[in-house]
Amino acid sequence: MRAWLALSVPELLQRPPAGIAADLAAQQMSRRLSGEPAQLRAWEAEVALLQQVLAAPVWRGATVALEYDMLRLERRIDAVLLTERAIFVLEFKVGEGSVSRAALAQVEDYAQDLWDFHAESRAYPILPVLVLTEAARTAPVQFGLPIAGVAPVVQANAANLAQRLEELHAALPLPARPLIGRRWLEAAYKPVPTIVEAAARLFSRNSVAEIAEARADTANLGVTTDAILRALDLARSRQERVVIFVTGVPGAGKTLCGLNIVFGEERRDGTAFLTGNAPLVAVLREALACDRAGISLALGPSNDPERRMRSGKLRQARHETSQALQNVHRFLADNAGSRIPPAERIIVFDEAQRAWNAAQASRDTQRRKSVLTMSEPAHALAIMSRHEGFAAIVALIGNGQEINTGEAGLAEWGRVIAATPGWRAVAASRSLQAPEPAQRLSDEAAPWLTLDDSLDLTVPIRSVRTTAGASWVDAVLRGDAAAAARISAEAGGVPYVVTRSLDAARVALRDMTPGLRRAGFVRSSGARRLRAEGFDAQLMGTEEPVAWFLERWPDIRASDALEVCATEYACQGLELDAVGLAWGGDLIRAGANWRCRSFAGRGWQTVKAAEEIEFIRNTYRVLLTRARYETVIWVPGGSAEDDPFHDPTRPAAEMDALAQYLIACGAQALDAASQPTRLPELATIF
Repeated sequence: MRAWLALSVPELLQRPPAGIAADLAAQQMSRRLSGEPAQLRAWEAEVALLQQVLAAPVWRGATVALEYDMLRLERRIDAVLLTERAIFVLEFKVGEGSVSRAALAQVEDYAQDLWDFHAESRAYPILPVLVLTEAARTAPVQFGLPIAGVAPVVQANAANLAQRLEELHAALPLPARPLIGRRWLEAAYKPVPTIVEAAARLFSRNSVAEIAEARADTANLGVTTDAILRALDLARSRQERVVIFVTGVPGAGKTLCGLNIVFGEERRDGTAFLTGNAPLVAVLREALACDRAGISLALGPSNDPERRMRSGKLRQARHETSQALQNVHRFLADNAGSRIPPAERIIVFDEAQRAWNAAQASRDTQRRKSVLTMSEPAHALAIMSRHEGFAAIVALIGNGQEINTGEAGLAEWGRVIAATPGWRAVAASRSLQAPEPAQRLSDEAAPWLTLDDSLDLTVPIRSVRTTAGASWVDAVLRGDAAAAARISAEAGGVPYVVTRSLDAARVALRDMTPGLRRAGFVRSSGARRLRAEGFDAQLMGTEEPVAWFLERWPDIRASDALEVCATEYACQGLELDAVGLAWGGDLIRAGANWRCRSFAGRGWQTVKAAEEIEFIRNTYRVLLTRARYETVIWVPGGSAEDDPFHDPTRPAAEMDALAQYLIACGAQALDAASQPTRLPELATIF
């Protein structure tokens, strides 16, 4: 069981509070967690209050679970009260008298996580209750329809908790299938972590198997992880050099597999995670450093009152994470001119299909002169070849996510491996089947290549409620509205809604992210005319994305301020709970086809080069697959032709056609979209 202690109400009433608190302290010690006398006193006070509240006959058949472990949130629910009618999630603030936004968000997030990830919670109302024991008064109760879902947070104090729980319970009907406490306790709680949460858990030596078993269909992730480790072990036993290619659809867990090699419990010394995605490196480094230093990520690092006291630990943790998470361009440049083997025997090369070709790698920039003379795949093999015996590269391949010129593609990796003695490769057959020649590892069977389809991740796990999102996006971007509509219908709908109002998009995003969930806007870097819509701000550098992904409102730098957009370069590899996509004029409908454009001077230019067209389409593929829950697509109204100040770069007719196409594909108009995860508020009942 995930609860440290579960008791029927009669059992709870029979035991002294000090004895129950001692049992909880013993559970704490068995998990090697530090304890303090203040925590023991808080448990005693909490249990004493529960005994007083639950002495009424109405609770005789109920069950209480104390310290229920929330795997994804790295926290525990103080108490879950299980009745035959509902699930009460109780968060106690012993000795506190004032309510805070953080406390409300915390208990709401607990309830939301149970709704999303606990198998036995989906059929019942879930009522989050914040108990401020010393509050002089608490807010009136807003209660919704007595149906399955998460209700608004109820506030209570020590004096009125019994009354409020009894009145809430009385307002709920007995369901056709009454909740049984023991069955609920034994049901699976299998959360899907965000990439930041997953990285933090792996950094703390948890295995990918523990954190990624969110649904039955995630077995593919474990199979792929095992295949990677099997290939590494074989190469190590033979003292060989190997490149292991991990392919997969967007959101299928490729980055998670790579992080597991570097941080997981199977890790060996001499590994590093390399990526050319500078924002991803910066965000993960800071997130892991804060987690290691004991600084809260839940409320935003800047909001943690102990941040200043832990600054020394944070500096040390930042040094540790900088060794394990590195910028691939810097790694190659630093090692290119040396003859000494690198410290790493295993490197994980993120988004390896985006490695630079020779022309891009050798190009000088304003900041520095390039020391690279070959493609990045060629340099990677040359550097790792300096090791005697075993060396390995785990290359993570994001199919359909090539978004920039100068990217070498899989074909360059195949060419380099074939030309470099002593290297072999293992990959899934998908790596030979891409329609674009540049994304095929080889055009035919090769003596240096071993096929293993376990290395292909086919099931998207980023989207919590459906696996249909990636295939729907693919059909939309192919221009196949009929196929997209069919995918949506077969899935019972897809988590994409369309609105023409930026204000409505903001309201929807805030409503879609209760508790500690996070929303933010994304946009294409080529959506140049969003400036005319008053929404041109985009993230710059690496410091801004760190604050955008990790801080929390009311910090205006946070994503959920909904003021600044992340482009495809800032958000690739990362994710949000709900995403607002500001659609630009770089990808529009032209009759039955897509038209890709770039803005130059005073107008749009049609893109004709096949590679550039694919980059723009892939940009929107990245943007459309960043959400764990819903994506709100904002299609601006554009400029009407009869407007005396008509802007020919933003014709309203183009935007109208785009919105109509997306709805024809199965996306819902925002005003028709339902929000099933929360109970609608009706009235103050007491």
